[in-house]
Amino acid sequence: MLLVQKIFTLILLGLLFGAGVSIPSVSLADDYSFDLDEFEKKSFTWGGSAEVKWDHNSINKDGAFGLLGFYDNPRTDLDRLLATVQLDGNYNKGIVDFNWLLQASAQQDQVGSEQSLDVFSAYASIKPAPAVTFELGKKTFKWGKGYAWNPVGFIDRPKDPNNPEDALEGYIGAGVDLIKSFSGTLQTLALTGVMLPVWDDVNDDFGEKNHVNLAAKLYLLYHDTDIDFIFFTGDSRSTKYGIDFSRNLATNFEIHGEVAYTPKQKVKVLNDSGTLENNEIAATSYLLGLRYLTANDITAILEYYHNDAGYSETEMDRFYQLVSTANTHYVNTGDDSLFNRAAAVSKSGYAKPQSGRNYIYAKVTQKEPFDLLYFTPGVTAIINLDDSSYSISPEAVYTGFTNWELRLRYSHIDGGRFTEHGEKLNESKLELRIKYYF
Repeated sequence: MLLVQKIFTLILLGLLFGAGVSIPSVSLADDYSFDLDEFEKKSFTWGGSAEVKWDHNSINKDGAFGLLGFYDNPRTDLDRLLATVQLDGNYNKGIVDFNWLLQASAQQDQVGSEQSLDVFSAYASIKPAPAVTFELGKKTFKWGKGYAWNPVGFIDRPKDPNNPEDALEGYIGAGVDLIKSFSGTLQTLALTGVMLPVWDDVNDDFGEKNHVNLAAKLYLLYHDTDIDFIFFTGDSRSTKYGIDFSRNLATNFEIHGEVAYTPKQKVKVLNDSGTLENNEIAATSYLLGLRYLTANDITAILEYYHNDAGYSETEMDRFYQLVSTANTHYVNTGDDSLFNRAAAVSKSGYAKPQSGRNYIYAKVTQKEPFDLLYFTPGVTAIINLDDSSYSISPEAVYTGFTNWELRLRYSHIDGGRFTEHGEKLNESKLELRIKYYF
């Protein structure tokens, strides 16, 4: 109930603030007159959304993560209800802009419930000159050109490839943007610098505490190609170097790519003896993708992603075998100590989405096929190229009601024993999302 009160409070505050927005004047005496104030930037704007999501999960009770989650209370399905409210806004005063994005959510299923109230972003942007901007606060930077993954997103949280457009929580920092335009083949040059501290209660999930980290991005618009050179250094995470690009080969055909290199990447790996050990490797990750729009409004997105820091098939097999051994031991003795050990190993990296090395992401959608207004069907597939396991998710989106969006999706997850998708928590999932924008 406390979280529900917070959600309603968030909406109420937004409505109260919104009541203070000036209404453009309209002259009824002249049908063709207009007020120039209508085209001026408002000092205060706000908006947001409220969403209810229901999903039905068919549990893969023989899979590694199904066993880890429910070995002591086996179940075949799980129904979950999630309510989320987001409130975003902007306040402008002279050279200062203040932007924010707040999210409150409550989740309930047969196992338990969760509530959260988070500030996803809240930062001030100060522009003393047209070519100079200073920023201070919590922000999502959105570095990288990939749709499902961003290897060069060094100071961003990872996306969920199944919902890559969902909002992400940012990090607290201070930054500066410098920009310069030219008339030649180099049309734009921009430099972004960011200082990111990691202390107690300040970005404490970013990496090792009590350090200040630095990141920089040099952007070029060269021969109609967007190019970024990216650098990160600091003691909270390993030093990283990256480059990305994006170019339209035609009005309906775009290609993009990213490459990231980490000279000393720390990874935790389960060795032959079943012990978790810390390794340090030189890791390269990269992505190559395209986006194509046909004449009849079919949009296709295709991306290939490689990650040296991901686990090989052999390394994943060791983890799945550990869980299998833990289950046999538990069934025979009732002792769950091996399950506790396997759970600790999973949290070290094996439970991360796309924890392998090579993936294909494909998404195809068509807007209003057969003249079905406001209707957009589509299908998304994620394939692990190393073990040939996959998930495939057809969906349908309807937007025929003003400010409403209805989304229905079914996900089928498949693969053999000891493959990534074959050992997932779910065998399938049915989702219904109802979203209202205000």
